[in-house]
Formats: sequence, structure tokens, C-alpha cells
Amino acid sequence: MPTSPRPPTGMPDDGLDTGFGWQRTARGRNMQQLVLLRWIAVAGQLLAIVVVHAGMGIRLPLLPMLLVLAGLCVFNLLAPAYWRRRGRITDRHLLLALLLDMAALTALLHLSGGITNPFVFLYVLQVVLAAVLLRPRSRWLVVALTTGCVVALAVFPGPVRLPANPAAGLADRYVQGLLLCFVLVAMLLVVFIGRIGEILRARDARLAALRQRAAEEEHIVRMGLLASGAAHELGTPLSTLAVILGDWQHLPHFTSDPELLQDVAEMQAQVLRCKAIVGGILQSAGEPRGEAPHPTDLHAFIESLAGHWRQRTQAPLALHNQIMPGIGIVADDGIRQMLFNVLDNAQEASPGQVTLDARLEADQLVMAVEDAGPGFSPGMLERLGTPYRSSKGAPGRGLGLFLSVNVARTLGGTIAARNRPGGGAVVTVRIPLQALAPYNPEASSDPP
Repeated sequence: MPTSPRPPTGMPDDGLDTGFGWQRTARGRNMQQLVLLRWIAVAGQLLAIVVVHAGMGIRLPLLPMLLVLAGLCVFNLLAPAYWRRRGRITDRHLLLALLLDMAALTALLHLSGGITNPFVFLYVLQVVLAAVLLRPRSRWLVVALTTGCVVALAVFPGPVRLPANPAAGLADRYVQGLLLCFVLVAMLLVVFIGRIGEILRARDARLAALRQRAAEEEHIVRMGLLASGAAHELGTPLSTLAVILGDWQHLPHFTSDPELLQDVAEMQAQVLRCKAIVGGILQSAGEPRGEAPHPTDLHAFIESLAGHWRQRTQAPLALHNQIMPGIGIVADDGIRQMLFNVLDNAQEASPGQVTLDARLEADQLVMAVEDAGPGFSPGMLERLGTPYRSSKGAPGRGLGLFLSVNVARTLGGTIAARNRPGGGAVVTVRIPLQALAPYNPEASSDPP
């Protein structure tokens, strides 16, 4: 059965896959923070129970309180398996996790002093977490429920009464517990809200990158349409020029002058080259025929790319092909065009020879192109691959690297550039071998 190219792997993982994909989303990472916070709460509450019951001599209903803590532990252990099976975390899951923590806190407070327990202010932590993690409707639901829980603790006293004398200042145990609760809530807010804020900022940055990528891909589509239309328009005049130049070569006026005949032959060769370029554009666009990717050997593919570029440009190229034969890939025209764009830029910038080093690093194809030119300016290095940004100073330039960066990104790879200390620049292309491996969708499809 013929092979087909592997689907693009350049899209960022959205975290909706099965397995541990939920841990890679913003909500999944926030849920992990809640799980960690819950373990800290269980440990702190166990310590508080031991101190109050054994150290202060206040008899607490240990069995019900330990059952509540055991329930939190069981939830923390079993919930990840449920999220892993679903493959995603929703706003509802975050809301239910906060409601569970609120219910456990209410039960523990009811059993250990009710409204007179200074740790009643831990409800503030729940409200702040809800304000950061949840949508507006869910936030107000948490506010209403926490208010109801505080009112219930005041209306329905529990089995334990804690003495409170705030007028005694720090000598009063209630004031000491209140101070401890304040420090605890402040520290947890700084640590966990800071982490959650970083997660949300990373999510926003990722969304901004996706929007930028969508805009760039739309720009590529527009350029492709313009190129295809221009190729259609140029096909007829180029064919006419080729015919005329072919006729001129047989006229006595040109055959009698060898130098003029050589110029006409060179003109016809250049016209034929332009026709080949136009034909390549039409083939890449699916006209007049679709050229499917074909399986080949990676070592031979690199050798053929280098030979083809030398033949096309008549420029020197030093190839260091460190890839051993025997690695099967699917050769796609996009890879060829991507590498040719990088080599063309290096050849234009370098007065001497261009070097291509091909090797494998950690299941990645690495192609490093070195030149002896002036190198990249700091602004170019910071915004490599941005359209219409070029060091050549001509309008409309800078599209080669822009297209190459997008082709590499579609394959799950990257393109990076740096200046060499001794002069010149190095552009490094990295593509995962998985994106080039032969792929049979029928053979690789797993049952759900």
C-alpha cells in the first residue's frame, strides 16, 4: 500500500488528547495546583488537630474529623484517574473541586468550634481562588455558598466550644489562632496565586502566538494565490518567448555570428528556466498535476537536495552528510523549498562557499547552513522569519525565511539563526524524524 506523509505535528498540544494531556492545559495545571494545595491543607489540618487535641487539651471529635480528611485524600488520589480518562479539565471540574474543599472545610470547622474557630477565615482563600480560576457566574456562586456556610456555622453550633477573649491580646488563644490563620492565608495566596497567575499568563501568551500564527498562515495563503495567478499569467508570454528565441537560432543573421548565437541560446535557457520555475509553482499549487510525496532514504534525500541546489544555482556548496543510510522518510517538496530558501539566502550573503551540515540529534534531523557573510543584525535575530524584514534593503524581501520558518513549524520543527564569532552566520533547521517517517493511517489507527 502506498505511504502518505504523516500529518503535521507542528501544532501546539491543546491538552485535549487522552493520557496525561489534561496536565498540559492551563486548567489542568491549575487543577494540579489545587491538588497540591489540598495535600498541604490535609497535612496542616492533621497538625492542627494534634496540637489542639493533645497540646491544648481541647477534646475534639477525632473520628468524624479524620474521616473528612480521609475523604479528601481519597479524592486527591482517585480524581487524576478520572481526569486522565476524560482527557480534559473544564470550568465545572474546577468549580466542583473548590466546592468539595469548601464542604470539607465547613465540616471540619463545625466539628472544631464553628464560628469561634479562627480558621474560619480560610473561606477567603476559597473565594480568591474562585475569582482567579472560574468564570463570573461560578465566582458569584462560590461567594454565595461561602457566605451561607459562615452563616450556618454561626446558626448551628457544633459539639465543641472554643473560648475566645480578644481583649487579652496575644495571650488569648483565639487571637493567636487568628494571627496564624492570617499568616497562613497570606503565604498560600502569594505562593499559589502567583503560580496560577504564571499559568494564566503562559496561556495568554500561547493564545497570542496562535493568533499570530493564524495571521501568518493566512498571509501565506494569500501569497500562494497571488503566486499561482502570476504563474498562470506568465506561462503564455514565456512560451511565446521560448518559441521566438528557438526560431532566431535558425536565422542566418544569428548563425553567422557565433557570439550573438550564444547570447540567444543563453536567453532561451533562461526563459526555459523561468518556465520551469512557473511550472514548479503550479505543481505545488496542485496544477496541472499533484506530485505526491514519495518514500526515500534520508541520506540519499540530503545528497539529492545538495546536488539539485548546486545544479540550479551553479554555486559551490560543501556538504557534510553525517546521516547513515537506511533511514526511510517521506520526501516532500516543502522540505526542499524550505532548505533551498535558506541556502539561497546564505549564497547571496556569502562571497565564498556555503556549507551544509546534516546530522541526527535526539530523533531530530538537523541541517545547519553556514556562510561567510556579514551575519545577521540584532534586530533580524530577534524577529527571524518575520515577513518583509530583510538585511538586503530591497522592498518585498524577507519572504524566503518567513516561508521556511512556517514550513518547519508545520512539521513540528524550528529554524534558529546565530552569528559566528569569526564572521558569518549559521541557520539551523530542526525537524522531528517522526514528521518525516512513512505513515499509514489505516495501519496506525488504534481502536478507541
